[in-house]
Amino acid sequence: MTRKWFVVRTNPNGEYLAATELTGDGLETYSPTIKTTKPRNGHTDSPMFPGYIFVRCDTEINGWPLLRRSGHVLGWVRFGTEVPSIPDEAIEGLRERLTNVNFDGGEWRRYEPGELVQVVSDTVEGLARVVERAKSPQARVKVLLSFMGGFVPAQIPWENLRPTEESPSHEPSRQRRRTRGRGRWIQGLSGRTPST
Repeated sequence: MTRKWFVVRTNPNGEYLAATELTGDGLETYSPTIKTTKPRNGHTDSPMFPGYIFVRCDTEINGWPLLRRSGHVLGWVRFGTEVPSIPDEAIEGLRERLTNVNFDGGEWRRYEPGELVQVVSDTVEGLARVVERAKSPQARVKVLLSFMGGFVPAQIPWENLRPTEESPSHEPSRQRRRTRGRGRWIQGLSGRTPST
């Protein structure tokens, strides 16, 4: 038996119903979905490849299955007259990766501690350094926000952060400390003219 995976086109927003119809017709289907902060209506996730689903069948023995021409299934994905197949390993790799991504919260940008980011929102803009990553798409990222030559702690929604190139010139310069406290100068940094 040489069953292979192929790709079927669906109508926009028709992936879930197309998969249900084709499974009902006895075909094995795989419609990869991913958790997202903006899921498809009535679902907790969205299609990874909008407008497409995978179908597994044995075309060498059984020939090409007839696809029900419904409002959801449009036909096989073709290149010219050829309907290309997808290796089992590629589908299994995709399944495994999506399982891990969905287990970790789905499709949302994770910023790691130490990462330099740009804050972009209606109320705050500027550079920040990530202190602690958000634990879910709903949680906020803890950062040290660059403010008036220093840093202030803040918690920012991940969607209001943008990655930026690491560059010392982007960060505020911290002046070297000149005193030990209580007005006691560090030797050589007082700025006074040495007496002769």
